[in-house]
Formats: sequence, structure tokens, C-alpha cells
Amino acid sequence: MHFKRRRVSSALVAASPTMLHPRLVSAALLLAGSALGNGLNAPSEEVINRDVHVFKITTEMDSTHQVVNEAVNSTANGPCPGYSLHSLSQNKNGLTAKLNLAGPACNVFGTDVANLTIQVTYETETRLHVNIFDTANSQFTVPESVFARPKASGSTNAKNSDLVFNYDANPFAFWITRRSAPHSTPLFDTRISSLPPTPIAPVIPSDNSTALDGFPLIFENQYLQLASALPLGANIYGLGEVVASSGIRRDIGTDGGVGTIQNDWARDIADPVNENIYGVHPIYMEHRFNSTTSTSQSHGVFLLNPAGADIMLLTPPGSNVSLIEYRLIGGTLDFYFLAGPTPQSVIEQYSAIVGTPTWQPYWGFGFHLCRWGYPNLATVKDVVARMRAADIPLETMWNDIDLYHAFRDFTADPVSFAPDEMREWIQDLRKNHQHYVPIVDAAIPKEINSTDIYNPYSKGTDLDVFIKNPDGTEYVGQVWPGYTVFPDWFAPNALGWWTEALKNWSALGVEFSGIWLDMNEASSFCDGSCGTGIDISNTSTPFILPGEPGNILTVYPEGYNATISGPSGNITVNGTLSYGAAEVSSPLVTRGIGAGNQTGVDLNTPPYAIHNANGRLSNHALATNATHHGGYAELDVHSLWGLMEAEATHKALKAILPGQRPFIISRSAFASAGKWAAHWLGDNFSRWEYMYYSIQGVLQHQIFQIPFVGADTCGFNDNTDEELCNRWMQLAAFTPFYRNHNIKGAISQEPYVWDSVANASRTAIAVRYAMLPYWYSLFANASLHGTPPVRALFWEFPNQPELFALDRQFLVGRDILVTPVLTPNVSTVDAIFPGAGKTIWRDWYTHDVVNASTTGNTTLEAPLGHINVHVRDGAALLLHQKPGYTVEETRQDPFSLLVTQSGNGHAFGATYLDDGVSDPPGPSTTVTVTASKNSVKITSKGKFHVAQKLAEVTVLGVATKPSSVSVGGKAVKGFTYASKQQKVVLTGLSVDLNKDTTIAWK
Repeated sequence: MHFKRRRVSSALVAASPTMLHPRLVSAALLLAGSALGNGLNAPSEEVINRDVHVFKITTEMDSTHQVVNEAVNSTANGPCPGYSLHSLSQNKNGLTAKLNLAGPACNVFGTDVANLTIQVTYETETRLHVNIFDTANSQFTVPESVFARPKASGSTNAKNSDLVFNYDANPFAFWITRRSAPHSTPLFDTRISSLPPTPIAPVIPSDNSTALDGFPLIFENQYLQLASALPLGANIYGLGEVVASSGIRRDIGTDGGVGTIQNDWARDIADPVNENIYGVHPIYMEHRFNSTTSTSQSHGVFLLNPAGADIMLLTPPGSNVSLIEYRLIGGTLDFYFLAGPTPQSVIEQYSAIVGTPTWQPYWGFGFHLCRWGYPNLATVKDVVARMRAADIPLETMWNDIDLYHAFRDFTADPVSFAPDEMREWIQDLRKNHQHYVPIVDAAIPKEINSTDIYNPYSKGTDLDVFIKNPDGTEYVGQVWPGYTVFPDWFAPNALGWWTEALKNWSALGVEFSGIWLDMNEASSFCDGSCGTGIDISNTSTPFILPGEPGNILTVYPEGYNATISGPSGNITVNGTLSYGAAEVSSPLVTRGIGAGNQTGVDLNTPPYAIHNANGRLSNHALATNATHHGGYAELDVHSLWGLMEAEATHKALKAILPGQRPFIISRSAFASAGKWAAHWLGDNFSRWEYMYYSIQGVLQHQIFQIPFVGADTCGFNDNTDEELCNRWMQLAAFTPFYRNHNIKGAISQEPYVWDSVANASRTAIAVRYAMLPYWYSLFANASLHGTPPVRALFWEFPNQPELFALDRQFLVGRDILVTPVLTPNVSTVDAIFPGAGKTIWRDWYTHDVVNASTTGNTTLEAPLGHINVHVRDGAALLLHQKPGYTVEETRQDPFSLLVTQSGNGHAFGATYLDDGVSDPPGPSTTVTVTASKNSVKITSKGKFHVAQKLAEVTVLGVATKPSSVSVGGKAVKGFTYASKQQKVVLTGLSVDLNKDTTIAWK
């Protein structure tokens, strides 16, 4: 958790605090990310006036950041020479060759590597692996123990692969084509002749590093570069994690955009726009549409390299092509190309590389509640009681760092959260079929003196599990509990030590059902190492916590005018929505893109300064020369820390809670993290645009194979208000992870605070809980096949260009279309109904067919408290008939079935059922529903016994009222028919879903 203000006085542009933690919105500021790395010297003390706050910040700035990177592909000695290919050796699955430097070394940001090896492997018919590495194998590559490479099929070769590797020998270049379309534009193309003519002035005028003097392959010990041509204005998705102002489709520098510099460096920061944040996922999907044939194809490109990097999407002025350029400060060029050809198949093929997502427990799909700032257990109990009194379902209660004693992991405050009282309360939750999840921070506090006893530290020291300085001494940083050390996940004893610490915590009384991993980029408040001579006994944070004297969070909600609406936080005045009344809302201030050219080359200041928005790589992070077991430098493995912690925690929970699925939410991630944990979108803001941004965040992570994801509902930073929270509680009910969470010192935003929010929440949660069998089946498919549960509209309708940038609506599976309200003061919303008039969409609540425009938007009624949800024709959804207070209560009631026939009467659906908790998953049963013109057939296959009966069936699309209806060959008298909705409803049934059944009508 961290946070910062976004709106900052222009007088602050020069400041860049290096000792302040960005989680603190009011206290830290971090200048909205706008000044970090901009090369300006900050005053030693700056008084900041913002809203009603006054803070003092001590800052430093490394003067070496005053020089920006120049064009990176040439030097004063001439252009970089590229490489030539020789010693080619082919085999049935691919080829191997040597690449030698084709001329004098340019040594632009390091030392040119003279001898490279390229290995090309046709791994499957849809996956091609191209690996370019230094022949001496001295560059860092991700160990197999951290990222297990996928196995080749053994039967795939250059003749039966859908992808074709083509190359020129001198200068070496390669391009990837489809076998089915050898003369079409290549999918990836590094030939100089395919790229724009150079030299090119800075494509982004404010950033000299976007000047392009040429596109040679550069492979140095501290700098790698490779560029590929793209179709002009290509549709690019992925490359994260990021909150992108352009939306789900990345800005490639056309249609009024400036281009994208996606920085890969895991960073502890509060959800800035167009900057690097918590996770690193170097995977993109490109979607190409043929306007002549009105058909489309997608493909994917994944670079397995966790090094700090800039991935640039640019279109030079006047160019007839766009381009992607990779600039990395280490590692190798280890590419995987995925053939698709549909968006869904690209995502599924990526899962074969990184692994399919971990199985989620059924209870994880319930509603979760948390805040930073619950002062004691009595307050938490009161919140739970008020949720019950308001009849708002609550599945899981969470604790932030308030739980801890002295902010120390694996503790509980002996007064505020007494362990014995915690145990009793958590056991009461469990009796009510509810759950508890606490936070675990990345840093482990040092013992402060000889009388201080903190077993996780002393035991970890004995077992040698902490990261070290280059000289072998203990690396010391600073986080919430004061001066800290950090687990080294490469250390042989780390997993055993971590498991014991979590087990002891549970035995203490904190009997968790899951774990929340935070601050795991890993974050540290010092700029790199805290150094020598520190006062270990000083456990205070170097800033004032929010909500405490000197840092009171008094800012009004976005668009709120207290002179009109008073201090209550209500949204209306005499029934009129009042967002922005007599006020002009200030837009977010975003950082100007820029980076510094470092001097004095070493591990802490690589010569090419990537666009890390914190400036130096060690700022709010571990020093990049910190050393891991095996000799790994933090510079190379920094962005792997969160992934490795997630794996360790997953394995620990399997030992502590045997037979149960580990439920883990992690902030930082690298490719393959979804095998071990889920994700939340970090410390967002209580602003309307952040509710909108949450949709792209959820969709991004479907591509990344971390599908169980969601945002802090109603916003984390700043104060929310009634209208925003009302709309957000509805939207988030249709995202996988559903948790309301906000900052210490902000106004309360539990859903019972406002009556309208309570009503909206009850309605939305009821729909969510009814759909739980559908949600659960989607995630079973994700865990089995990598199929994305939540989808952008064009993933299902890939031949409709108007959908390619659409991210204000989304699909749950193939069948549920969600159209949230994302702006204030409105009672309608515009929607696109995909299918070009050939798909029938029905209102979820009324079952009315939508009279939708076939060429543009359709305006829908959207009064406060209502979210538009529509179901697609051809769907057959097994639902919970009576949503209960908890997921378990809901599961105990009978099922209902909703069938929405297409024009020819067809419908299909498959529901995966098991016990919802076993790990590995135990016996399961799949209930398949197939509809034709006059019947619905239910078949059951599997060994899991489905105890609940099917009590109700609704069939939509029945053109005329049936004269008779039968279930299992027996006539049913009690059915109704509604001609407007062409709806047949059967109630009072008791159908055994373990047997095959047919429902028929005449």
C-alpha cells in the first residue's frame, strides 16, 4: 500500500524526495511522479501548500540525472555495426547459428558482446521460440527454478508450424511470418529496410532518447536493443503493468497519440498514469484487421527478460509504419512468438509458457472488506455486525498493518488486536462461513537491541535467508517497522523459514484463510541501502502517517462543493446530483516523459537510464548492487521479488492449510505469477477516472494470466463520495476480485455508510452471487486451459473495428455484457451491443430484448443504483436460485437455469462443479446444457455428487406459448409464459443434476 497526491502545484516540479514513502498521499506527495528523473536540482527543503495541507519535505537529487539519454544506436565513433550470421546448423525442430559482431564495437552503453548464439525452436504448431544470447552465457537469464521453460512438443518442425522464421545473414535480421500467408505483412520484422528511414529527430519532442539514428541489433553487457516494424497504427495490447491514459489499446503514436514508453521496473507507487508500477509483464498481443475481407487475426510476442527496460511504441512523423523497440539494461533476447490467430487463443497459448492460473477457492469470489485505519478489533467486529444488520453480504474481513505490533510482520498488537481475542473472533467468523485475510509486508524488522526478541529476524539470521551487501554483510533498508532486512528467495532455507513464520503466526491466533502480500517490489523508504551509522533503535517512519496530527486527510471528494452540499458527503441537494457544482475539477497532472544519462557506470547507475519514474533504480527500492544467494545482483532480479515471494507463500500455505487452495493476493508480479497468486490493482484513487481505469487493469491481467484481479472498490486514496461509491460497488461486483478498501484517515466507505450505496450493493452482490457457478466455471477453464474469464468485447467479436479500443464495457465470459456508469451526474449510459445486429442481447433483470443500434451507440437508462447487464443469445447459465449472505449459504440453496435461445433455438453452457476448496482439485462434475428449437437437454458427467437440485428453469426465445411442457418425460402443469419476452418459466422443480434430463415443449 502506498499513495500520493496527483494534483501538485507547478512550483513543485523541481522537487524529488528520495526518503519519503510514496504510499503517503498527503505526507509524501512524490510530486505526482512528474519530476522524478527530470534532471532538476531540488532545494534542500520545500514547503508544500496543497489544498488545506502544509508539509515539509527534505529532498536530494543526483546531479547526474541532468543529462538525458542521447540517441542510443550510434556514437561519435560511428554507427553500431550489428551482427552477421554464420555456422548455421539446422535440425528437424529449428536451427542454431553464431552471430559475430559485424564491425568495430560501438560500446554505446556498455561493452559490445562479440559472439552471440541464436537458437530457433519450433516448439508447437503455434509457438516459436527465438533466443539470442551471449555464447559465453555470462549474461543473466532467469533460473529454471524461478521460471520453468515450456517443453517443445518434439513433433513440430518448420513444415507444420503455423509460424515461419526468416532471416538475412549479413547484416543479420529476422522476421516472422504465417505459413498460411507468407506474403502478408510479417508479424515481427527487424530488417532495417522494413523500418522507417533514419536519422529521426525525437519522436516525442520532450524526450531526446526517442531520437532514432538507426536500428541495428545491439547486444552489450549493460544494454540490449532490438526494433521491429509494425503496421501503421497497429492495435497493441498488454505490456504492463500500467495505468494507460490511452486505455486498453496502447498509444502507438497515431490518431493524435504521442507514443508509449513502457518502463519495466517494479515500482512502489500509487497508481500513476503512464508510468511503471508494481508488475512487469513483457507480453503484447497485436490484433490485425483486414478491411478488404473484414476478417482479423491476432498474435502474441513475449520477451522472457526481467531486466529494467524501456519498450517503445512509436510512429515517426510521416512514416508509413509504426515500430516497437526494446531497450534493456541486461539479460538476453529470449522471445516467444504465439500464432493465435484469435485473441482468446493467443492468451491461452501464453498460458502454456507461463503456466495456467492457480485454482481459486469458491469463497474467494465473495465480497471482501478492508480499510487501513481500523484502530482495534472492537471496531472491526462492529463493522462486521453493521454489515449483517444492513443485510449486505460479507464473505471475508481483512486487516491492514493496523493489526501489527510495532508494524512487525507475523505479530498482532497485544492491546488493539490481542491474539487470543483474534483467535476467538476468527473462529466465530468461520462458524458463520466467513473468512479472514491479513496483510504481510515484504520487509522484516531488525531487532533493535539485545533485549528485543523477534524470532522471524533472529531465526532468519541463523538460517542465512536475508539479502546481503556486496561485501557479505546484512543489507539494511527501511519500511514501516523501522530498519529492516529482506528475504532472499534464492537462499536455500528461505522457504522453510517463511513457512515457519506464517505457521507460528497462525498458531499465535491470527488464523488466516489467505494472505495479502504488499510492498513486495520490494519497497524500501531509503534510496537504496540505508547505510552505516544508522540508529537501529529508531523505529519511526520518516513521515507522518495519514490521519494523524499534522497529516489529516481533509480533502473533499472529487467534484464535491461543501458550500453547496455541506460536509456530510451526500451526493444530492434537493434530489439533484451535485458533482462539480460551481466547481471546475482539476485534471490529473501527469509526468513529462524523460530520463537521465548516468555517469560513473556501476550496478547502481547503469549507463542507459531507463524511464523509471522514480529516477534512480534504487529510489524506494533495494539498491541494485544488493546481493542474493548464488551471486545474483538485485539489478538483474529486482522485478522477480514479488513473483518469488508469491511462490514461497503459495507453498507455505499448502503446508499450513493442507488440502486447501492457497488464497493469495499480491501487489508485485512478473510473468508466471498467476501460477501462485492473484492480484489487486494497487493504491488507486477515489476518482471517477480510476473507476474507469480499473476495467483496463482487469483486462490487462487476463492477458498476463493473472485473471483473478480487481481494484480497491470506491478508491483507496483520498475521500470517496456517495455517488462514486454507489457506481463503483456495482461495477466491481462484475470483476473477479471484489474488495472495498481505503486509506487511513479518509472518510468511511463501507457500503452501509450511505443508504443508496447499501441498496446498490445488495442488488449487485445478489446478481454476482447468483452467477457464482458461471464465475467458478470460467475460472476452472482458466486454470485448466488459460482461457480468460473477463474479456474485452473484441476478443469475442474480433471483426468489429469499433470495438478494438473499447474498454468502458466488458464481457464476463462470452455471455454477460456489463455496461457501467463511469461519469458523475448522469442517469443514462451509452452502450455498444456487439454482433452487428446478428446477436440478440437481453436485459438481465427484465429479460427484454434490447432494441440496439447495429452501427453505433444505444442509450440505456441507468438511474443511480442500477448497472446495465445483458445476456447474450445462445447462453445456458446454471445459477444459484437464492443468493445468500455468504457464498456457502448461497451454495446450499437450489439451482436455477437460464437459457437464452438464439434465433434458431440454439443455446449451450457448461458448468464445472466441485467442492470449491480442495487442492489439488478433487472429484468434479460438469453439467452441460444444450438447447434446440423445442427442448433443453441437461447432461452430467463426473464423480462429484451435486447435492442441490435444479428448482427453476427459464427459457427465453420461445416464440409461441407451448401447449405442454415436460421434464424428464413427465408433464409439468405449473409453467408460465410471457409473450413480450418469449419466456417460459418452470418453478417448483426438483431435478437431480447428477442425472441426464430433457425439458421439452410442444
